[in-house]
Amino acid sequence: MPFKFLTLEVADRVATLTVNRPDKLNALNDATIAELGHAIDEIRVDDSIGGVIVTGAGRAFVAGADISELSSQTPVLAKARSRAGQDVFRRIETCPKPVIAAVNGFALGGGCELAMACHIRIASDVAKFGQPESKLGILPGYGGSQRLPRLVGKGRAMQLLMTGETIDAAEAYRIGLVNRVTPAAELMNVAREMMKTILANGPLAIALCIEAIERGLEMSLDEGLILEANHFGLLAATDDMREGMSAFLEKRAPAFKGR
Repeated sequence: MPFKFLTLEVADRVATLTVNRPDKLNALNDATIAELGHAIDEIRVDDSIGGVIVTGAGRAFVAGADISELSSQTPVLAKARSRAGQDVFRRIETCPKPVIAAVNGFALGGGCELAMACHIRIASDVAKFGQPESKLGILPGYGGSQRLPRLVGKGRAMQLLMTGETIDAAEAYRIGLVNRVTPAAELMNVAREMMKTILANGPLAIALCIEAIERGLEMSLDEGLILEANHFGLLAATDDMREGMSAFLEKRAPAFKGR
C-alpha cells in the first residue's frame, strides 16, 4: 500500500523502512504508527523480503511522539493510543524476519521505544537516546518501561526513566542499549552488511531463534529449555537442516530454501 509518512524500499531481499517526517524530526503521530503496522504486516508475508532495516529520514531516527496529539488526550484516548502503539511495536518485535534499527540521530521517547522493539540496534556515533516522558508528566506508552529494563537492567532503566536524561551512542553501547556504534557515514552499510550475514543463515532457524528468545524471556528457565528443545526438534525435520549439515561437511556455502 502507498505510505504518506514512510518509505519502503526493497533490494537484495532487504527492506529499508524509513520514517519520513523530517520536518517533524520523524515524530510518531497516530497515522505514522498505523502505517508502521501496515508496513510490518506487508513485510512479514512478502516472500521477497528476508529482513528489514528501520531508520529515519534527515537528522533524526524518531525524536518522539507527536506532542500536538498527546497534549489534548483524555484518559480513555491515552490508553487506547498506548495500546495501539504497543500492538504495532509488538508485531515488529515478534516478526519472524530479522529487524535491525539503524539509529541515525535522535531516538527519544517513542523513537527509543521503536528502536528497542527491533531485534538489533546499530547506532550512528551522533545518535542520542532517551525516554524524556517524565519531563512531560507522563511515562512511556509504547513499551519503554518494559523493554528498557529488560535490555539494560532495572537500575539503569529507573535512572533513565525518572531523570528523563538523554545519553549519547557511546553510553547507550556501554549499558547494552545498542549492539554497535559506527560512524554516521557508514551506518547504513554496516546495517546492510550485518543483515547480509544474518540472511546467509537458515531462515527457519532465524525465525525460531527470535521466537525462542521472545517467548523464553517470559518463561522460567525450565520452560524456556523445553521450548528450545522443541524448536531444535522441529528444525531437525526441515530440508534446511539437511542442507546446512551437508554444506558444512562438503565445505561449501549452503543454499537454504526456508523449508
